[in-house]
Amino acid sequence: MMDDEHEEIGPEGIRLTNTFEAVNEMMYKTGMTDGLPIVPPTPERLERFLKETKRKSSDVIAAIPPKSGMATVEKIAINAVMAGCPPRTLPVVIAAVEAMSQEQFNLLGIQTTTGTATVGLVLNGPRAIELGFSGGAGALGAWNRANASVGRAIHLILLNIGGATPADIDMATLGWPGKFTFCFAENELKSPWSPLHVERGFHRQESTATVVGAAGLVEVVDTINTSAESILTTMAHSMTIAGTTGVECIMGGGEPLLLVTPEHAQLLARDGFDKAEVKRFLFEHARLPLTNLGKDSRARVKALRERTGVADVDADLRVAHRAEDIMLVVVGGIGFKSAYVPTFPGGSASVTVRVGE
Repeated sequence: MMDDEHEEIGPEGIRLTNTFEAVNEMMYKTGMTDGLPIVPPTPERLERFLKETKRKSSDVIAAIPPKSGMATVEKIAINAVMAGCPPRTLPVVIAAVEAMSQEQFNLLGIQTTTGTATVGLVLNGPRAIELGFSGGAGALGAWNRANASVGRAIHLILLNIGGATPADIDMATLGWPGKFTFCFAENELKSPWSPLHVERGFHRQESTATVVGAAGLVEVVDTINTSAESILTTMAHSMTIAGTTGVECIMGGGEPLLLVTPEHAQLLARDGFDKAEVKRFLFEHARLPLTNLGKDSRARVKALRERTGVADVDADLRVAHRAEDIMLVVVGGIGFKSAYVPTFPGGSASVTVRVGE
């Protein structure tokens, strides 16, 4: 509990002396929260966070679109305090900001789209375990403090530093709960394959943060099939969603994310499928015939293909340009229930960076 009188400092340097309730009411009314109560970022709390990084508080990590707000270490820490993050997770939040600010991620598009796209965060390496991030049962849901608060900090940063206010600049027609928080660790201990960061050239003992332009989530339930090809067929067909047709005549953003539960992953590996073979199978079988689209959509796809010199304008829609672009991450607990995460149809490439000090 706070004392009745206490000095608070908001993300834009606003200072006031008041109660916990009054501070939350003021920050909500001025558009600085996600609608949930925040932890008042007092100077004392901020100082505890800043001790967890070797960077200077004035260091600029990135300019956050759409308003090009300067994400200094101090401002990042303020939003992490507000989100309820444990202080030791500050380097992870900083790494996420570094990753999502890379041009290929297209944060401007994600921040301003009318779609559901948001920033998803996948953590790999020993620090994910040390800091308490979950990749096991319920990893995408409630209860884990590190997952929930770090994901929330990212979205407060997008709001308070980037300036993407809902119904004004963030034009999401529906939005989705991932805009509150979407953060989890890969379940490396239960995976039969190399983890995501090792695939991308990092050492297993390095710790990384990967940002993904996540545009929803589709549960893939297959508790009946017992062969790898049958399960992969279910997964492939679950990825063929006509409503995710993107700007490049493919479904989604071209870099789909499949969250494979440990039991599914182990069964696939038992039948001799490594990650590369899983990706090839999905690439070949996750196809949507143009006849599944409406008349106007078919005409648009064909016209775009003609303009870009595609030989077969009637070819099926795919989920990626190459098999290698499909992302596989092992996550979850007991159960044969995986999930498909389509990525931003406006175009976004995931980015992985090392978590620094």
